Amino acid sequence: MILAFEIALIVFSLLLMLLVLMHKGKGGGLSDMFGGGMQSSVGGSSVAERNLDRITVVIGLLWFACIVVLGLLIKLDG
Repeated sequence: MILAFEIALIVFSLLLMLLVLMHKGKGGGLSDMFGGGMQSSVGGSSVAERNLDRITVVIGLLWFACIVVLGLLIKLDG
C-alpha cells in the first residue's frame, strides 16, 4: 500500500511540474528573461488556460493528499 502511494506521489509530482511549466508567464518573472514577455495578452484567460488552471489545482490537491496519506501510513507502520 505504501509503495502504491509512493509511486502515485512520483507521478503526481512529475505531472505537477509539467503543468506548472505549461502555464503562461504573467510578466516580470523568469519567463520574461527568456523571451516569454514578448507576447501581448489580448483579453482575459482563454478556456484552455482556465482548464489548465483547474487541472493544476486538482493535481496539486491529489499530490497533497498523497503526502498526507503516506505520512499517516508510515506513522502507523512504524
